[in-house]
Amino acid sequence: MGGIKMADLSIGYLGMKLKSPVIIGSSGLTGTVSEVKKAAASGAGALVLKSIFEEQILNEIDLFIQDTGTADDDPFHVGYQSMLKEREHEYEEAYLYLKDHAKEQTLAKYLSFIEESKKSVDIPVIASINCISAYNWHYFARKIQEAGADALELNVYVLPSNTLKSSAENENVYFDIVEAVRKQVSIPVTLKIGNYFSALANTVTELSQTGIDGLVLFNRPFHPDIDINTLMVNAKYLLSDPSEYSNILRWIALLSGRSGCPLVASTGIHDAGSAIKLILAGATAVQVVSALYDNGLETIASINEGIGSWMGQKGYKTIDEFRGLMSQQNSSNPAEFERVQFMKRYSGIV
Repeated sequence: MGGIKMADLSIGYLGMKLKSPVIIGSSGLTGTVSEVKKAAASGAGALVLKSIFEEQILNEIDLFIQDTGTADDDPFHVGYQSMLKEREHEYEEAYLYLKDHAKEQTLAKYLSFIEESKKSVDIPVIASINCISAYNWHYFARKIQEAGADALELNVYVLPSNTLKSSAENENVYFDIVEAVRKQVSIPVTLKIGNYFSALANTVTELSQTGIDGLVLFNRPFHPDIDINTLMVNAKYLLSDPSEYSNILRWIALLSGRSGCPLVASTGIHDAGSAIKLILAGATAVQVVSALYDNGLETIASINEGIGSWMGQKGYKTIDEFRGLMSQQNSSNPAEFERVQFMKRYSGIV
């Protein structure tokens, strides 16, 4: 690091002090206790456990109810079956896949996973729920809190593909989930969302005022592709590309100072440079996953060292000194983050 003294990388987030603004996102890298131990030793400020999926829990409960013969008069079962009927075409493939694996990852196993992870590491452990509906999440959230998680990330991604549903109906799912969970838990709750909203800035601002403790922008979906030889649909580009941070940068910069809760950047963060840019735009922290799959957990140390070296060169002693320095609110030219700049650049308009 050229003799430059390492700066203080610690941040305050979710009422806790994190030693680094780099958080390991929910993934297979945090899917077992042994993997959690390795992840915690990387220098990350916190980690998000691999998500437990709604379909997994609901399927396991459905099997249990069928075995005990209580399905006909159980309100949970009735509500669950109604949801499945409504969504059978949307989620048929995912449901069938998860049905085969439900016994391997039930709610009980996930709660045990949280407890063991907490005992094994000395950095904050954030549990994760992957939601497709607002049904009964308060119950599961309470159980996760009791298992000892430091915080809970609600990973909600509603693809607005149903032509019979309005934007308001799709977006209300997010608010319903947050409302139900916040009533039941006292641990910090964050919401990880995608960017499929009819009025993204307005929706994010309203979500930030629901009492949640953080917003993670954005959830990266699987990208479908077509194999022209087999005529099969498959997933492509499973890992993010380093260029993908730029879209997150725009929205972090636009929303910084306007959000009622901290903003965390996710997707496309592969090195110290992109992490620094996102913090300059206003991010409290960054979540990293794809870079770790590409280059290993040692990437965390590289990012930390890069941030510290840059801070030393610029004379910053703490992260807070430069966070949001380049947000739209603090920019001398706020239009830099708007599309009009594209037209100016390529059309010769002054």
